[in-house]
Amino acid sequence: MQTPAVSIVIPAYNEESVIRQCLIAAVYQSVPAHEIIVVDNKSKDRTADIVRQMQLEYPESAIILLSQDLVQGLIPTRNFGLDHATGDILGRIDADSVLEPDWVEQVQKAFRDEAVHAATGPVVYYDMPMRRFGLKADDKMRQLMLRLAKHQYHFLFGSNMALRRSAWEVIRTEACIDEKDEMHEDIDLSLHLADHDLRIQYWPQMVSGMSARRLEDSPRDYRYYVTRFDRTYKAHNVKKMALKAPMVVFFSVYFPAKLLRAIHTVNTAQTARRGGQ
Repeated sequence: MQTPAVSIVIPAYNEESVIRQCLIAAVYQSVPAHEIIVVDNKSKDRTADIVRQMQLEYPESAIILLSQDLVQGLIPTRNFGLDHATGDILGRIDADSVLEPDWVEQVQKAFRDEAVHAATGPVVYYDMPMRRFGLKADDKMRQLMLRLAKHQYHFLFGSNMALRRSAWEVIRTEACIDEKDEMHEDIDLSLHLADHDLRIQYWPQMVSGMSARRLEDSPRDYRYYVTRFDRTYKAHNVKKMALKAPMVVFFSVYFPAKLLRAIHTVNTAQTARRGGQ
């Protein structure tokens, strides 16, 4: 069987502080990506300029800059990138994602089984303490969610996911646009895939780094973020109680994780001050 070509799609809006590290990690892979597509969505900062500079610095890498200027929003920007990707497998990460060096290689392994139509994996929070412990905890958390959901659904995680181009072509016109921005766009994709019995595989070796900046949200904003699960299920008329598992898990980790991040921020600042003395 021919090894599938993997495209990486990165929606971006005002991501000048993180897009360079994201692209460097995407470039330095044990198996090169077929293409690395950044879709700029009306950024008002230097996001597009940094991508253009990266194209000059890494001419051997297929870094592609696209602009989605018709409408503001993650979902239409994501869709634009997926529609323009030419690989057999369409990876989708965030602009603050930092892929592990073997991510593309692991994606290819996850799709060796032709029955797998989409795959997702755990994340390591690179701006939190005890990163490797955090990776193990994240992996256990996601496997727990699968068990609690009785494996009725496997959940895609938007910061670290991939799907066959053929699967995207099946669901692309059905995926919700979510103009009110109330849902989890990755869970929406998961449910549309499930509607067509397109299998999602959880692949623990498919690891991406991401920022824990979500923990900077107030408890009220974080609650709104987590309850997007419920609104997504309601939009799909899904009422299975087992699917409440992600909400329960995400609520339970908020305050301990927020405390760890605060301690890490203070320690980092103190170290920086001592280094500058």
